[in-house]
This record gives sequence, C-alpha cells and structure tokens, in this order.
Amino acid sequence: MSQVTSLHEELTVAQRCLDDLARSVSRLEERVGSGLEIRRVRSDTEHLRESLSLLRDATPKAVPEQHQEMVTIPDAPYDSGLWTDVDDEGLGAQDRHAP
Repeated sequence: MSQVTSLHEELTVAQRCLDDLARSVSRLEERVGSGLEIRRVRSDTEHLRESLSLLRDATPKAVPEQHQEMVTIPDAPYDSGLWTDVDDEGLGAQDRHAP
C-alpha cells in the first residue's frame, strides 16, 4: 500500500470521527440547551471540519494504478540465427558434457 493511499485512509478515519463528534455535540445540545459553552463546542467542531477539509485538499491525490500494455507474442518460432552466439539456457554448450 502506498503512502498516499494510507494518508487518504487516515483522512477518511478522521472525517468519520468528526462526524461522530458532530452527532454527539447535537445530542449534548438537546440535553443542555444552546448556551455559550455548547455553541463554542459546536463552533470548534465546525472549525475542525474546515481544517480537515483544507488538509484533504492539500494532500496529493491517489494515483490510479498504471496498467501495462499487453504485448502479443507470436506463435511462430524465432529466427534461430538470433541465438548462434549463446548457449542453450540450462543445457550448457553443445560441445561440452555434463559432469
């Protein structure tokens, strides 16, 4: 996994946590009313959302995986003249014998 992907996953986790926080603040507001303290908490929560959004916009975008081009290999045999200066791979030279 690349660092960019991991970073985007972490930002997504942070966003989910902020969403949970916003829901909790809403429930608290229902219980304690809309006094100065809860308005400050709500405001701080919104500032965190904005900051996370700015951070997300500033991070490098995930690069889609590059698909390599398929190369067609013909079924016709290769020109044996291409191999005159090399040994048969794994078989050794034709004029030598295995031990």
